[in-house]
Amino acid sequence: MLYEKVLERFIELVDEATNSANLLEIITKDPDPLRIQLLRVFRRYVSPDTTVEMTKKKRDIPTIINDFGDRFRSLEEVRKNLQSRPVPDETLMALLLEQSKRGQKGYDLTEAFFLWFDRVFGKNYIIRGPVRAGKDVMLDKVLDNWEAQTPADIFISRLDGTPLVVGFARYDSDRGGSQEDDRTGGNRDKATDILRYADTYKVALKVFFLNDGPGLLLGSMWNDYARLESYGSGKIMVCTLKMLDERFTQDWLES
Repeated sequence: MLYEKVLERFIELVDEATNSANLLEIITKDPDPLRIQLLRVFRRYVSPDTTVEMTKKKRDIPTIINDFGDRFRSLEEVRKNLQSRPVPDETLMALLLEQSKRGQKGYDLTEAFFLWFDRVFGKNYIIRGPVRAGKDVMLDKVLDNWEAQTPADIFISRLDGTPLVVGFARYDSDRGGSQEDDRTGGNRDKATDILRYADTYKVALKVFFLNDGPGLLLGSMWNDYARLESYGSGKIMVCTLKMLDERFTQDWLES
């Protein structure tokens, strides 16, 4: 129901196109949301080197063709691969469906936190951020003298507007190796910038990392988070959902 018409349309466009770059150009002319789904199929069949996000903006298509076009699979190869697949292609449909659900657990995580916070602290504090999908809180918009365009998932302040907490939420389904290092290293960098700002402008600002998921148990991930807390000397907290009642207290908020 979701993807059969998408795959049929992709086959039509492959027959219509003169080459792989032209295929991307004519996909771009189809209306949304069909265009986005066709781009997902295009990535699978033609260009694994590009992401769907890269190809979403129509004005960027000429640049993408210029930068990546030499790595596009030939239209002859695409046609051959299409002919080798069953119709309907249930395997590809399953892959597309799995991709469409990426980020869902992250949305569930932030929604659960916002609901919990409103229940426990809602009358005494203001919390901002995307409850599920939506625009992040930009720190240069909510903190005086913050110059960088830094996105955050959670921003908590007193009723009078005094900033208290900048938060980042992540669901780690499976992390390890270099991805793990990049994630925890990036967290430390963000925390360093926020705490330096707090010290410079004498603001009682703290950093909160809401993390959940089985990825926390892989490799040294949790140890890295524990070291983050030590590095913050009480100004950094890492929590899973189950830890909130015990750890995320008003004493910590106001410390």
